[in-house]
Amino acid sequence: MSTMTMDDTVLDDADTRSHALVHARIMLRRNLRHMKRYPSLTLMVTLMPLVLLLLFVYVFGGTLGSGLGSGMPAGLHGGRAAYADYVAPAIILMAVAAAAQGTAIAVAQDMTEGIIARFRTMAVARSSVLTGHVVGATIQTLTGVVAVTAAAIAVGFRPHANAAEWLAALGVVLLLTFAVTWLCVGLGLSAKSVETASNSPMFLILLPFLGSGFVPTDSLPTAMRWFAEYEPFTPVTETLRGLLTGTRIGDNLVITIAWCVGVAVLSYAWSRRLYEREPNPR
Repeated sequence: MSTMTMDDTVLDDADTRSHALVHARIMLRRNLRHMKRYPSLTLMVTLMPLVLLLLFVYVFGGTLGSGLGSGMPAGLHGGRAAYADYVAPAIILMAVAAAAQGTAIAVAQDMTEGIIARFRTMAVARSSVLTGHVVGATIQTLTGVVAVTAAAIAVGFRPHANAAEWLAALGVVLLLTFAVTWLCVGLGLSAKSVETASNSPMFLILLPFLGSGFVPTDSLPTAMRWFAEYEPFTPVTETLRGLLTGTRIGDNLVITIAWCVGVAVLSYAWSRRLYEREPNPR
């Protein structure tokens, strides 16, 4: 009778992890091919932030930049050009939220079209399917963020960040992307249809409007100001704005990390639980 040693167990665990990584890479390739085959989704999640950027800079920027000048952070008041500096970080975060909506739709499509049922019958690491979606969505999100940042610079955004601050800003964007992507994976898994999945992440797009993304929180009515100061997108916006334009960050970076890590951990656990449960008829 054979006896399994501790070394055998370690090797088995390493082999399992190796297979999971290979499967995750295959699932990532599958998602990237979908992105290449259907570029309209990437275009859609990038186009909305671009439209908002043009709208707020060229239509509202003159009034908001000058009319709310006294409420702007130091150095960010004085017309359309200053408002472009103020609003650009919020538009970048809008690109993250818009791309996350596409993740919920893609996951819901997999769940409703039967491909997941096929994966369950194959020797495929269960974690790899979700990991492929998350990594693919991160690449899609960064594509949108780069496009939106370039457009913001083209319309007057003038960041003052050095190389270290740009890297820190990228880290903040990646951290938020990771958190909201896992949240939208859970929303896609829990949705009963693709239509439901397309609507459920809408609150992520609305939250930047209800924070400090487009106007300073000091200019809001009392009840709305209280919500704006404590909702999760406000510290993320203030952190990104501080890194790129030199405004005061304060404790917003710590709050940003706490929000993102908390949402990511809870959403990951929720998504794994939804994915590993017995499939229900839809």
